[in-house]
Amino acid sequence: MDEEREYGRAEGKAFRLLTLRAHSEKELCAKLRAGGFPAPVVERVVRRCRELGYLNDEAFARQRARALAVNRLAGDRRIAFDLRERGIDAGLSARVIAEVRGELDEEEAVKRLLRKKIRGRPVAALTEREKAGLARSLMGKGFPTGLILKILKKTEEEGFHDDDGE
Repeated sequence: MDEEREYGRAEGKAFRLLTLRAHSEKELCAKLRAGGFPAPVVERVVRRCRELGYLNDEAFARQRARALAVNRLAGDRRIAFDLRERGIDAGLSARVIAEVRGELDEEEAVKRLLRKKIRGRPVAALTEREKAGLARSLMGKGFPTGLILKILKKTEEEGFHDDDGE
């Protein structure tokens, strides 16, 4: 009876957590264990949440990758790191990143961030120190150095030529 009471409490906590936002299995397990629930109870609750469709690592990974790529303009490396930290395996991570990049590729994300950071100033007018700072900032967002340098050079020479009017 005591284990059933623990199970009920753990299930309630899991449902509350999952109503706030989607979680990966790893995240939910960690939060339930941190709540003091024993491993067998946590495993049962996670299994039940999966059966009910409340816990789905693939859907979570897709949603998280899209939020990072499109809303926060993160690079593939940053997205992969974030998903790995949340317990998503590399294969699934690569698949969902590729799907999301069909919507907004890394090059366009770098251009958008660059445009936002320089606020209308021409790249050619930036000092070397400012360009280096921009490059570091973009690398911190998970973009490859080669892509960043290529776009900085291209925009320095040509400016931004997009159809979005900016």
